[in-house]
Amino acid sequence: MTDAAVATSNLTKDVISSFWRKPQRVLESLNLSVSHGETYGLLGPNGAGKTTTIKLLLGLMRPTRGEISVLGRPAGHNEALAKIGFLPENPYFYSHLTGLEFLDFVGQLFGMSGPTRKERAGQLLETVGLTTFADIAMRKYSKGMLQRLGIAQSLLNDPNLLFLDEPMSGLDPIGRRYIRTLLHKLKESGKTIFFNSHLLADVNDICDRVGILNKGKLIAESTVSAISKGGSYACLEEYFLSMFAEWENKTESAPSI
Repeated sequence: MTDAAVATSNLTKDVISSFWRKPQRVLESLNLSVSHGETYGLLGPNGAGKTTTIKLLLGLMRPTRGEISVLGRPAGHNEALAKIGFLPENPYFYSHLTGLEFLDFVGQLFGMSGPTRKERAGQLLETVGLTTFADIAMRKYSKGMLQRLGIAQSLLNDPNLLFLDEPMSGLDPIGRRYIRTLLHKLKESGKTIFFNSHLLADVNDICDRVGILNKGKLIAESTVSAISKGGSYACLEEYFLSMFAEWENKTESAPSI
């Protein structure tokens, strides 16, 4: 399709309603292109299709129609997956393991050697501020600590491309600062980052470009620098709300067939 890090063409996804057993469209004709080294934020209200988009890009769901290219490969291709890090919206952890044991387990899935796993896990626990909790079972972690550990595991394989679904969820101000600082360092190192978030201040601070998704359709897209005059996230909030209202008004005024 293109040489972009992430690209979609007419990406569409229907799911079967659990009650009526009828197809329901959750994503319609999505066209995206995210350049290598770019940080892209996908915004939208709950149920807009943001998580579905990430699952399709990772190959965790199959599209109804359309094309996907991730790092030059089809979605879910093993060569691409080896260069990808992923934090789901609701990550699951084996609560009986310690943070260090969990990262070691993830490293084994990537085929990393023992010394490499140990070194990398130690580095990442320090990066996300969990070194003193490395040998404590995860059932004793707070929600924010688990979120920080989830981000650490998404970086274990030193990925070229990161997919983060609500990465600031559950974090206190200290945790959010840790993660914002980390994401800025990843940007500086040339990583490509694609994430969803409802926290517009973080999106404004981190992203190069944003898209707004509503009811499965991409209704607006722009660079943050063009939206946020003087770096104010209030400008991004105003842009989001105005684009959302404009699209809703157009939909309501469109003649029915």
